Amino acid sequence: MEKLTENMIRWAESKLGSTEYAGWCLSFIEDALEISNHIEIFGEDSAKESYEMYKDALQGGVPERGAFVFYDCLCPSENGLVNCGHCGISLGDGRVIHAWDMVRIDDYLAIEKLTALTGDHPDYLGWVALERVLNQKP
Repeated sequence: MEKLTENMIRWAESKLGSTEYAGWCLSFIEDALEISNHIEIFGEDSAKESYEMYKDALQGGVPERGAFVFYDCLCPSENGLVNCGHCGISLGDGRVIHAWDMVRIDDYLAIEKLTALTGDHPDYLGWVALERVLNQKP
């Protein structure tokens, strides 16, 4: 598990400052895991849907290294504002690497102070260990 985690974090850190994933936080964390480790995981269409899929294993407090970290957040859609959520990868020291306006690193609670295009602010929901993500079956 440690090798998968380190590969994922190294790949994610290589994207720091990139705007390639702006607005695509779930794609960012899935690509970080999949591309860096040559694997494929089962996921959903949004951070909020993925959170719902993993919520049986959701934990609070400071996320462990490699964990997927989830937030509620309103996003614009064809049907008005929708809670698509937000997500990132924990670096294990209270910081999360995530795709916002660009790939960046923020304290996991400071992310709640960011402002989305909708004017909403993310609301911390908790984290899910990488092991649980890898055990998800379609």
